[in-house]
Amino acid sequence: MSASTSCTAPPADRDRLASTFQDVSGYHGAGLMVHCPAYLDHLICPIAEREDSGGDTGADTPRDRLAGVLRQLVRENPGYSLGVSRPHPIAATATAYGEAVHALAVARNSPDRLAVYHGHTSLIPVLPRPAALAWARAHVEPLLAEPKLTREVVRLAVSFPRVAVARLLGISRTTVAAHCGRAERALGADLGDVRDRAELDLALSLVGLPPEPGHEAHHAPPSLGHLLRDASVVDWATAFLQPLHGARHRDLHTTVRTWVDHDADAQRTAQALGLSRNTVRARLRTAERLLNRDLLTTASGLHDVVHALTATDHRAHPRDESGHCAPWFRRDDDSTLEPSGSHDPFQIKVLGGIS
Repeated sequence: MSASTSCTAPPADRDRLASTFQDVSGYHGAGLMVHCPAYLDHLICPIAEREDSGGDTGADTPRDRLAGVLRQLVRENPGYSLGVSRPHPIAATATAYGEAVHALAVARNSPDRLAVYHGHTSLIPVLPRPAALAWARAHVEPLLAEPKLTREVVRLAVSFPRVAVARLLGISRTTVAAHCGRAERALGADLGDVRDRAELDLALSLVGLPPEPGHEAHHAPPSLGHLLRDASVVDWATAFLQPLHGARHRDLHTTVRTWVDHDADAQRTAQALGLSRNTVRARLRTAERLLNRDLLTTASGLHDVVHALTATDHRAHPRDESGHCAPWFRRDDDSTLEPSGSHDPFQIKVLGGIS
């Protein structure tokens, strides 16, 4: 097993850090520190867990030394923060990275700027599998007729800003926009709408899962609304959102719900609530810490919130009719990216800078 750490640091420091603490092959003892291809201020470090967990825990192993280096960097540099995933098998590297990024959002708002992921489970494991797979396959079926690159672009674009998608795939932002347009026309969706994005992200995440053994295919695809009314999903959503209802944070749920209703736009949320934009963003950062989800950088945490609100809130959700598109998705500059096989277990640690 290994863990993944995500660390933010100013972009100017990234090359120096990555080169200082690596050997000629790019390794750091038992770990590896690499540039994040999407976010300029992130460094990613997968760290292998100790094979003999029952051995001498006081031994100074390469893993311990690298973890110590990362913690020292954060301790000595006020602009750095560190998020750590839970241990995962190598095959679950993407999950480990996602957890490290969620933990990094919590670390940015913590006094010691370090956090380990302790978040609530995602929606996918609690969905009724046969019905969810049937819905997901029907939902993404129009994309199957589109070019492979369109599918690759949209898979990333539901979670990352266009400039990050362009970096990850080595294409231009104009090309990314063109493929997003193709996907929108095929699906009849608006990828600038937070609910459409959350729905597509969930469908794309589900279609790659195998059916449960012993369950026949679900031939009549349900609606997503029907899936989210399942008792297990409602229980998940209630538990997931519970931290926003605490006595010390009584306004958080309303703020987060209003933010989603206004397509994740802090300025228009502030106008709706009669608050300042800074107050809204401060509340969202508090929500990140309580939910153990990154809400302001990538979209995966936001999408969990969207589905949880839908499952627990049966009122009609107002659609955004202003033509507004979420800035982190549509914006074509780098401003959104600035600081704001084997079954051996590993962790991912992401080191990054604070906004």
